Amino acid sequence: MLTVGASLQIEDNTKPAEPLKEAKEHVPQNDPQFLLMDAVTETVTIGTLPPLHFLNETVFEKTASERTDEENILSRTSEQRSDLISGVYEGGLKVWECTYDLLELIEKDGETFGGKTILDLGCGAGLLGILALKRGAKQVHFQDYNSTVVEQLTVPNVILNCQEDDKVDSDDEEGSGKGKIQEKFGSKIKVKEEKDVEEGSPAPKKRAIDLSEQPLLAKCRFFSGDWSTFLALVKKEDPQPKYDIIFTSETIYNTAYYPTLHETLHKLLSLGGLVYLATKSHYFGVGGGLHLFETFVEQRGIFSLDHLWDGEEGLQRHVVVLRFKMPKDT
Repeated sequence: MLTVGASLQIEDNTKPAEPLKEAKEHVPQNDPQFLLMDAVTETVTIGTLPPLHFLNETVFEKTASERTDEENILSRTSEQRSDLISGVYEGGLKVWECTYDLLELIEKDGETFGGKTILDLGCGAGLLGILALKRGAKQVHFQDYNSTVVEQLTVPNVILNCQEDDKVDSDDEEGSGKGKIQEKFGSKIKVKEEKDVEEGSPAPKKRAIDLSEQPLLAKCRFFSGDWSTFLALVKKEDPQPKYDIIFTSETIYNTAYYPTLHETLHKLLSLGGLVYLATKSHYFGVGGGLHLFETFVEQRGIFSLDHLWDGEEGLQRHVVVLRFKMPKDT
């Protein structure tokens, strides 16, 4: 859900409250029907980009007790009205606004991702990785701290977007339907909640999915866990994955995580690859932000960092790119 200008509601301070969360890979179930039946979805449309579909955040909160959640993050975040519980839940159930900034930049630049290997790091709903998948990526790997987020949100969202669109949504025309249009630096983002037209009618049913008929899904892998354990897990593979592009949005809010994040980017980015980071200038309550991360990156001397877009309205937001320094840069 697009929450322009929203501030984080945080339970803890900068130090993780629990031990590192062990990484694991999640394999989509052969019959994910239960994840999609009665689902209420939203669709975001940005310029010429293909529509991106994702499950409605509010539905998660209202149906927390009905969902498989071994981590108990759904009930805890609902009860405590918290968007972040450091070391327990890292905000993956929300689509934070900087994700839309990065999507808009991709639309402006016309990137198609043909034949590239992509990592959506701290993926949450997975919109960045899903876009790359729809635009020709060779492989897309999704990673989020919480297994519940991956299983209950990321995987279903990817399945939703792998389906063929069976209908032409006439309601998507500007000015019609129940969509919300957000104006942002000259372009339009449209977020449309898909539901029956008549008030009180049931949510539209989603048909069961035959995963064997989803070639795009075969290009995806899904991981959960702390970045350090995720890195250790994938480094065991032969050959070890290297990514042409790493997307990461709203992940530098906590300075305690900078060393692990930097190490993950360092070890998993391919030579000549790019890290696209979307972020706010400052995250109140946790203390992180772009200036502190830029300083950290500069001190490490591994990456160069360049600004691609700087927003001037409200709480300032940015999109930056990291790449390995060449010898002449050092």
